[in-house]
Amino acid sequence: MATDMSEAIQQLMQDRNMSEELILRTIENTLVAAYKRRFGNAENAVVRFSDDNREVSIYAKKQIVDSDNFYDPISEIELDEAKEYNPNAEINDEILIEVDPRDFDRGSVQSAKQTAHQSIREIQKDTLHAEYKDKVGEIIIGYYQRERNGTIFVDLGKIEGKLLKKFQSPREEFHVNDRIKSMIVEVNKNQNGLEILLSRTHTDFVRAIFELEVPEIYDKTVEIHKIVREPGYRTKLAVYSNREDVDPVGACVGLKGVRILAVIKELEGEKIDILKYDPDPRVFIKNALSPAEVQEVIILDEAKRQAMAVVNESQLSLAIGKQGLNVRLANRLVDWNIDVKTDAQFEEMDITAESRRAVSELFGEGDDFGEEYTLISQLPGVNSEVAALLQENNRDFIEDFLALLPEELEELGIDAEQQGILRSLIEEHIEIIEEEYPEEEAQEEAREQARDRGEEEGEEAPAEAEEYECPECGVPITIDMTSCPSCGIGLSFEYEDDNVE
Repeated sequence: MATDMSEAIQQLMQDRNMSEELILRTIENTLVAAYKRRFGNAENAVVRFSDDNREVSIYAKKQIVDSDNFYDPISEIELDEAKEYNPNAEINDEILIEVDPRDFDRGSVQSAKQTAHQSIREIQKDTLHAEYKDKVGEIIIGYYQRERNGTIFVDLGKIEGKLLKKFQSPREEFHVNDRIKSMIVEVNKNQNGLEILLSRTHTDFVRAIFELEVPEIYDKTVEIHKIVREPGYRTKLAVYSNREDVDPVGACVGLKGVRILAVIKELEGEKIDILKYDPDPRVFIKNALSPAEVQEVIILDEAKRQAMAVVNESQLSLAIGKQGLNVRLANRLVDWNIDVKTDAQFEEMDITAESRRAVSELFGEGDDFGEEYTLISQLPGVNSEVAALLQENNRDFIEDFLALLPEELEELGIDAEQQGILRSLIEEHIEIIEEEYPEEEAQEEAREQARDRGEEEGEEAPAEAEEYECPECGVPITIDMTSCPSCGIGLSFEYEDDNVE
């Protein structure tokens, strides 16, 4: 079978974007399918192309046998018949017999056509899959073709892409023939063909847009640390520079904001906060809460990554954002749990010594809280063995030490002398503010003072001593007192003679 295929091959190469090699393979598979349909077996089918690929022929490869052993006309040929094709033919040789195209019936031709169409579709699918698989994460431009159940079908030229509803920004609206810039997020090959999923909501879409608009990001002079986004509403971008002479934020904003405005326009007006990344969590948190101005950031728990940001009353709503959006994005950007408080709210809170110590040890900036010692081991001149002993028993905090009774300290192995030395050091370096006692504790203290005074004077209290109440504060008093031990009012007792008429 001979035919001029050059025009057909060129047409397929242009229309289907297929290589010549794949087209020739498709033609070969087509002829083999027709041969199999006609003769029932294609194991002995051989397809040959001319040197210039302008002609193609199909042959049946047969083995030469003598007439006594001949039984399969599909794969065998008698010696006498073989010599008609080649006079030098001998038994057990193989010979190629060209198949006449007229030997193929209608069914064989139809089978060949189906095989050709299927092969072309598979080849085209594989070619496109290989091409677009390498483009995942890249920006691509297409045109709105149609919409169905919220999914927008985008004409990408060679193939159609899908922009699912979940990958569309709520701020955006498209119409037929609108130009759509999106990012390829997934390429799937299935029975229905090739599926290309597009997105305009991924954070990497914003990253790709900035790479297009900011040359410093494209050439890695400025790098993006992290992007968090609430599509259609707000995006926060943390950047840093690999060169000291390049301002990362300024490079992204551009002269008179021309670069950032181009990105905002592409995102249909979505707000974008560009901030500088800093390895210090406090500085990073302060930057992340922009555009709000943060006065101070306090690390509450490093292990749990909890922090507090203190802002002015006028900045509170800006720091939190509408429906908590700004602080929520800041949490995701820095990967810390941030609690925003005003000055007044912060002053009302009890930030423990342990929290202050964590800040001091983590950042080496205890000066933020003044010259304050929180641990026994921090006191100048403290005995290291005593400090280690307290630390082993989880009593290293000064507050915990002061709360222990002398007997409890002796049980820990600290004698009275060392207790006195420690208390002297604490009094020297720490300003201790005594709390006011509740009324019940004041009354109990007055009773103890009364008993102590009786013991010091060597007097034995009567078995049934009469008790009175202070007319000013109601604290129990005894007849031998000249002033109230609680409020300090002067006391005097008058006796009434029952015998006087």
